[in-house]
Amino acid sequence: MARVRLSVAERREELLRAAVEQIEVRGVSAVRIADVASVLGVSNALVLYHFSSKEKLVAAAFAYAAEADLAHLRRLLTRRTSAVRRLRAAVRWYAPTGQAKGWRLWIEGWASSLRDPVLREVAGDLDQQWKAELAEVIEEGAAAGEFRCEDPMSVAWRLTALLDGLAVQMTSYAGPLSRATMLQWTEEALARELGIDHEVLTA
Repeated sequence: MARVRLSVAERREELLRAAVEQIEVRGVSAVRIADVASVLGVSNALVLYHFSSKEKLVAAAFAYAAEADLAHLRRLLTRRTSAVRRLRAAVRWYAPTGQAKGWRLWIEGWASSLRDPVLREVAGDLDQQWKAELAEVIEEGAAAGEFRCEDPMSVAWRLTALLDGLAVQMTSYAGPLSRATMLQWTEEALARELGIDHEVLTA
């Protein structure tokens, strides 16, 4: 059966989806251009036409997946409800579930960015966007009088550091830390940062 002819944008997205899947299966260090090409039934040359190197393909795939997560975070944080409820929803969504594919991809990206400056720049920019989104909602809540916070960005840094660390533990070492415990700890930390009772946060 002949393949449907795709536009440049559609082909690029198809390649990025396939690259994300292959990174999840094989890891960044082991994935090859040939793996992405093979799963789609296209040539290596076609992949290289859109992404001139494996490094650029990996960085673009990481950005593609992470930006989808960022878009979901923004949807949670722009709901028509209190800042406290939006922040709690974001914290609860952050925790790994199931096979934690999204978290496995982030961990792969962080590890590989130690040696790959292109990926390091992409990952660093996306990380800063996450913090900025949380800080904006914290600032809104403080301005509305829901809680007091003099330095929203510092709170966002501390919260994401805690969330990232716990999520890495859950994803890397299945068993010792349950999702319920992680949620309890992070909600308690969020309540302390906002200077409110945990009962207010979960009401």
